[in-house]
Amino acid sequence: MPADFDNGESIFVSARDGLRLHVRAFGPRHGNRMPLICLPGLSRNSRDFLGLAAHFANHPKAPRRVYAMDFRGRGLSGYDANWRNYNVMTEAEDVLSVLAALDIDRAVFVGTSRGGLVTMLLTAMRPGAIGAAILNDIGPAIEGAGLIQIRLYLKQLPQPHGWAEAVETQKVVMARAFTSLTEDDWRFEAHARFREIDGAIRPDHDPALVRTLTAIDPGDRLPTVWPQFAGLRSVPTLLLRGENSTLLSEETTGRMAAIHPALTRVDIAGQGHAPMLHTPQPLAAIEAFVGRLR
Repeated sequence: MPADFDNGESIFVSARDGLRLHVRAFGPRHGNRMPLICLPGLSRNSRDFLGLAAHFANHPKAPRRVYAMDFRGRGLSGYDANWRNYNVMTEAEDVLSVLAALDIDRAVFVGTSRGGLVTMLLTAMRPGAIGAAILNDIGPAIEGAGLIQIRLYLKQLPQPHGWAEAVETQKVVMARAFTSLTEDDWRFEAHARFREIDGAIRPDHDPALVRTLTAIDPGDRLPTVWPQFAGLRSVPTLLLRGENSTLLSEETTGRMAAIHPALTRVDIAGQGHAPMLHTPQPLAAIEAFVGRLR
């Protein structure tokens, strides 16, 4: 990464089917505060959380253990020979494998986009594991147009010739929705999205991942997870929504607030899908929220 962020300790865990899962660990190994479990978006990876992890792992008053996971087919986790296993149910089962391997009973789950959907599924699969939830630009209903944009983006991702070109690539694709980023933020984004593999800078995910989106039509009614979201009513929940998000609608956020009256909502100015958690406004919102937890 371009900034002085710690990459954490790499831990490898076996999924139920034997595939190797990668997790980054940061901060104190022992303590009485709930750890943070960070789950990334569809094609993203654990490096998205390096800034957030550095903040909480090294907090001067209330340091916490932080774990950031690479879902299968992303980052340093193994690629699945069957692309159909790139689904939220399998990924939720992978999270349970990680919790068991690391002996984590209860945690604060930070879910960006896809990671937030996995968090909601866990309310049915292991409700006691969720001590609090932070949903980053995701709700129980997803806007089809936003998902189509993600598919188009993944299909067109180039192989940059150098890191400067990688930064410019991200600006071209994202600058309209992300108007408040600094040059350091753009460099962070490029180094989170891409990785140097065998001397070439490549998107850090299995190319087969895009096949999971090929059948989606803009007019389709996508599956929803409202009952699973309702499972969060008993725990503190923070919702971050990008001001320019195309994936999380005002209608959905309004319904979420009606179902979960204690939901804390923060709109992130000058950012789209999904807000970058190391930037000042979302980091301050998470700091205030986590500060109320044990």
